Amino acid sequence: MYIREAHPTDAWALASNEREGILLASPKDYAEKAGAARTCVRQLAIEIPALIDDFDSTTEIAYTAWPDRLYVIDRDGRIAYKARPGPFGFVPAEAEATLGRLLGS
Repeated sequence: MYIREAHPTDAWALASNEREGILLASPKDYAEKAGAARTCVRQLAIEIPALIDDFDSTTEIAYTAWPDRLYVIDRDGRIAYKARPGPFGFVPAEAEATLGRLLGS
């Protein structure tokens, strides 16, 4: 889920973003937000479907997703795993174990 640009050039830009050529402003409309999400997917080589949050930040608010967070949602739509805020709160092995349990592996 792409919620919003983490380090936009017009807000909280980082020197590392400039060095790496990641220079995105805060989107002004849905088309710009979708373009930023496409750039993110392409640059990070993300191979799973990416969704885009609305401008009211409905998903970000519902899932306390800022700055970023990992979730595993089960087949019934319930939260099976919620990581601490990332990126430093991520424990990939915990998410992997939850997925293994849900998939029966």
